[in-house]
Amino acid sequence: MMQSLSLTLLPEQGLDEAVFRAHVLQYLNLPDTPDVVVRKRRQSIDSRGRQTKVHIDADVYAGETPPPLIQHGLAYPNVTNARPVVIVGAGPAGLFAALRLIELGLKPVVLERGGDVRARRRDLAAINKDHVVNPESNYCFGEGGAGTYSDGKLYTRSSKRGDIRRILEIFVAHGATEQILVDAHPHIGTNKLPTVVAALREQILNAGGEVHFNTKVVDLLLTGDQIRGVVAADGQEYTGLGVILATGHSARDVFHLLHQRNVLIEAKAFAMGVRIEHQQSLIDTLQYHLAPRHSTQSPNLGRGEYLPAASYSLVTQTRFGGVERGVFSFCMCPGGFIVPSATAPGELVVNGMSPSRRDSKWANSGLVVAITDADLKPYAHHGPLAGLLLQQDIEQRACRVASPAGNLSQTAPAQRIADFVDGRVSSSLLDTSYQPGLLSVDMREVLPTHIAQPLRQGLRDFGQKMRGYLSNEGQLIGIESRTSSPVRIPRDRDTCEHLTTRRLFPCGEGAGYAGGIVSAAMDGERCANELVALYG
Repeated sequence: MMQSLSLTLLPEQGLDEAVFRAHVLQYLNLPDTPDVVVRKRRQSIDSRGRQTKVHIDADVYAGETPPPLIQHGLAYPNVTNARPVVIVGAGPAGLFAALRLIELGLKPVVLERGGDVRARRRDLAAINKDHVVNPESNYCFGEGGAGTYSDGKLYTRSSKRGDIRRILEIFVAHGATEQILVDAHPHIGTNKLPTVVAALREQILNAGGEVHFNTKVVDLLLTGDQIRGVVAADGQEYTGLGVILATGHSARDVFHLLHQRNVLIEAKAFAMGVRIEHQQSLIDTLQYHLAPRHSTQSPNLGRGEYLPAASYSLVTQTRFGGVERGVFSFCMCPGGFIVPSATAPGELVVNGMSPSRRDSKWANSGLVVAITDADLKPYAHHGPLAGLLLQQDIEQRACRVASPAGNLSQTAPAQRIADFVDGRVSSSLLDTSYQPGLLSVDMREVLPTHIAQPLRQGLRDFGQKMRGYLSNEGQLIGIESRTSSPVRIPRDRDTCEHLTTRRLFPCGEGAGYAGGIVSAAMDGERCANELVALYG
């Protein structure tokens, strides 16, 4: 017999698995025997009221064998001798496109400009410790893409784009925790995701696919209005039934290459700003309605044993210079770290990440401002690459401002929050998770007025929504510029094929069709499906 139920419980009842099981058995009047299985289906934390609650949907099997927890990602055919398809990029879009092609009987040939997850670790250490940026292997480029070492969030609102559960099951089949199938905001963590990514690669290889690391694409093999393949930096040509282009939002050289080769690209809306960092204990206090940290009235000065590090989401509309702009938090990382995400020397870019336990003492989030067409006018002569040039200019300016000695390090410009809003340079900065270090600057030297002023307005509004958010207990760290691709590679809405170049399938975040690991993975599968439908 199977019964489904939905419960709203206190954290200590719902998040302690033994207590939850006992509560369910008592609720249903069932014995605590091995043949009674309690399986959570979905779990979400609700802190909107004064008392934080946990909403749980669960299935209970009494005297009945539960169905398998996962059904996808367990078996793949051998495609060693099958027809090849070229995939450029080994991020989630590229890897999941490869796995789907294998399921459909084609051989993926994956080309990745960076190294595998193990080699990437050395290059990330060089950025953090020595301020040395390898343009081909960094927090953005390499096996698994940007998400591998930049958090591993799996939450997406893109339920209409594909089967989210299927993507999560494939992750679980390759080593991710089963908890991601339950949590409303699933998260693998940067300490565990590399192992999962390596397992996905091994699955591709074991099925007869190919994965080539340190293989940068520098040209396209075009014949008339269609693509036959690509050329790597060493001169090697790779051809196939089609090309799935899944290079990520930071592959600026690919956008330039497409433009030079007259492959249609378009400008796309995006946002830029900073990372904002607070103590996680402050965010916990604000979000979980805890006693203030300085209070002696309550013995519970923390979130307790069961609640995870609290997160937040903020959005507002501002008006500056007669133009309305959205200001919003982005990629919030509870219990996380800020990391250097530049892809070339002389640039300063930051991003956020969280380990699986989300147990650092800091909370950080992107805090960004929508970019308008008017902002791009000084770069209009660059055509569809205008946004890319704006990004690059601000990143390079940030690097120069934070490196007054001229050594162009990865030291980041920073300013305390209230000081920024009030127009004061911070006399000192706070302890930070950003390993390369901070330099106190007036962020108006880095941010254009059309970003700085809406950001100040937005912070005032957020300070009203979350009392204590706007204070000098937090700081702004720059620059958060890679929220999404400033370029779209246009494709047919139904077939995913490029609008003017046949057999080219723009894919994932870099092409402008995804925003995160799961949506990129779903888009990779969709491109594989459509390629096979047209040419398989």
